[in-house]
Amino acid sequence: MMRPLFSRCATLRAAAPQVSRIQLGSWQARQYSIKVQAASDAKPLDIDPSKLTIEKTTKPKELMKAEDLVFGQNFTDHMITIEWDITTGWKAPQIKPYQNLSLDPATCVFHYAFECFEGMKAYKDKAGKIRLFRPDKNMARFNTSAARIALPTFEPTALTELLAKFVQLESRFIPEKRGYSLYLRPTMIGTQKTLGVGAPGSALLYVIASPVGPYYPTGFKAISLEATDYAVRAWPGGVGDKKLGANYAPCIVPQREAMSRGFQQNLWLFGEEEFVTEVGTMNFFVALKNRETGQNELLTAPLDGTILNGVTRDSVLSLAREKLAPQGWKIEERKYTMKELDDAANEGRLIEAFGSGTAATVSPVRSISWKGKLVQCGLQDNEESGEITSLMKGWIEARQYGDEEHEWSMVC
Repeated sequence: MMRPLFSRCATLRAAAPQVSRIQLGSWQARQYSIKVQAASDAKPLDIDPSKLTIEKTTKPKELMKAEDLVFGQNFTDHMITIEWDITTGWKAPQIKPYQNLSLDPATCVFHYAFECFEGMKAYKDKAGKIRLFRPDKNMARFNTSAARIALPTFEPTALTELLAKFVQLESRFIPEKRGYSLYLRPTMIGTQKTLGVGAPGSALLYVIASPVGPYYPTGFKAISLEATDYAVRAWPGGVGDKKLGANYAPCIVPQREAMSRGFQQNLWLFGEEEFVTEVGTMNFFVALKNRETGQNELLTAPLDGTILNGVTRDSVLSLAREKLAPQGWKIEERKYTMKELDDAANEGRLIEAFGSGTAATVSPVRSISWKGKLVQCGLQDNEESGEITSLMKGWIEARQYGDEEHEWSMVC
């Protein structure tokens, strides 16, 4: 089993009593901000699903109509919480009624951004079974993100087991309709009460869930992008390949700038060469014909440390190698520039483009605003999606919803 990162620590901190539960109205709040002792002989424990306790809500929420759901604005009845401290490791996991957290103003997450998260979904198949899509990939990335910002790691299968129990408990919130699912947000924060800059001595892992429909209110329709060259999302040696909260807030202003000019999202360019990286908070793919050979290519930026290792990205690449490569397609992960896309569009070689991510799965792109011109991405005026984008959407959903039995789909 993987051991937490902080099994040893050279710094000793004074111990303080753990704050007890306090009664707030009809529910109990937990004071998560605690001081801990960093003992050099500590033997931290990993997450143990067998110690799970479940406290069911006494006030279940009314279900909303599926068509009224707005992404990430409505939440289920319960949440998972697991505390960690450097002395004892992971404490017993709990499923309890959805509630506020109680955190001291000096809690380190507020001051130094000790926060990482995951985005994943649970689906309901035609037989009513609940399925998780590639949870092993999410757990691996969650651990990588946590380790990068000095938060504890955990045994991936342990948290996956807890997630399976959690989605079973919340199954009534999963709409029985194609295109709908239960969005899961595993989150980890540093909870030590200190303004000192150092590895947190305590942490909290929690999971909340939100029933969701299509990410874009307009549905599966092509969007227009504005190429962003005045700001960057990530840079070499940074943390753009990790799912950290600190990566997202700085992206909002450029996205709002693009929207103010009539574009749904922005396309992040990097460097003087204007390398194409990601679209908004999604990975980006283009299908084009090679100028020299005429071969069809599906192209995306490589995982060079500036690109998020998206689970949907990996799924698209795997499916392309499985289903498109035998038809003569070349599947490439390499750097390419905005000028290369513009040249392909001008020469009639740009077939289509799309973003990929957990929230929207795939999102077709109609055009990109760049240097005062619109680069058309292969769609006719009456088309909302290219053939490859539509195929990818269907192939991925078939495995998400269990239409095609596959190892990517885990029955809970």
